[in-house]
Amino acid sequence: MHLAVSNVVDRKRYEGRVEDDNGSLAAIAEYIPTDALVVFTHTEVFDGYEGQGVASRLVNAALEDVRRNGGRVLPLCPFVKSYIAKHQEFADLVYSSRTRISSGD
Repeated sequence: MHLAVSNVVDRKRYEGRVEDDNGSLAAIAEYIPTDALVVFTHTEVFDGYEGQGVASRLVNAALEDVRRNGGRVLPLCPFVKSYIAKHQEFADLVYSSRTRISSGD
């Protein structure tokens, strides 16, 4: 199965569609865009497409898109967070605060 991934900006999500006669929607990765980063909030694979690596291909393409655009990510979605942990080539995209909190010493 070939999956076409696109960033549907007006819906604030990446969509993975099966390249067949219908262009069936197989999965989505929702996000909140900010000036500084992309916050991934939810990934969902639809009935009939589970267990086929659809979510992994979708998230990989989404992270590659963020990289191409010079962005950073905050993975609140457990799947995206887990995917990045397993694919360290994307670890550099993860946003981290530079602010240090003093312990009061």
